[in-house]
Amino acid sequence: MIADDRGPGSASVPRHPRRTRRTRLLIATTNRDKLREIHAVMAGHPVEILTLADLPPVEEPDETGTTFAENARLKALHYATAALSLHDPSLLTVAEDSGLVVDALDGEPGVRSARFLRPDASYAERFDVIYRVLATQPGRPRTARFICALAAVRGTDVVFETTGTIEGEVSPEPRGTNGFGYDPIFHYPPYGRTLAEVDDEQKLLVAHRGHAFRNLATWLRSESQAS
Repeated sequence: MIADDRGPGSASVPRHPRRTRRTRLLIATTNRDKLREIHAVMAGHPVEILTLADLPPVEEPDETGTTFAENARLKALHYATAALSLHDPSLLTVAEDSGLVVDALDGEPGVRSARFLRPDASYAERFDVIYRVLATQPGRPRTARFICALAAVRGTDVVFETTGTIEGEVSPEPRGTNGFGYDPIFHYPPYGRTLAEVDDEQKLLVAHRGHAFRNLATWLRSESQAS
């Protein structure tokens, strides 16, 4: 019990800690692996995560941007419009666009990472093409990076944007069975392994999506403190 400030003899009253308001986030992706990573990064933060399953069915937008940031913004605005049906003016719609950039391939697969070769191509097919093209350029470095651009929209306004990046190189061959997407061919030198050879916790400490969503969490805290 802490005495109040009404002077001697006044009754003591309990002082309750201020309750942190939970932010509702609509994560605009249907990729289960990405959702698993996002849940892991945002665990412990005062957020409630919604998914596209919480909305009426909505068509995916055409990803016509030439950069990851443009596509993230495009998707966030598209799904934020659909989210207006939830009648929650404080809801944040969050979208990300991410992929692998290989220097020796002049930035490919880049923003086309999820559609490289064709939308239904397997990653084994994509790896094969990447290795075949790299084999024709033995003198060029195998440096590469994963990039994740994130955009958050409230109502119809983009209120936060950030980018997470991890630098590495294309491994001599695919390695590891963890992770997803291009993880088996992305060698991270500080670990001495590909991102598919480490567990989720180790990956998210250094990976592009982990960086981007930790930046979002930091912004959410600062916004909450300012309100």
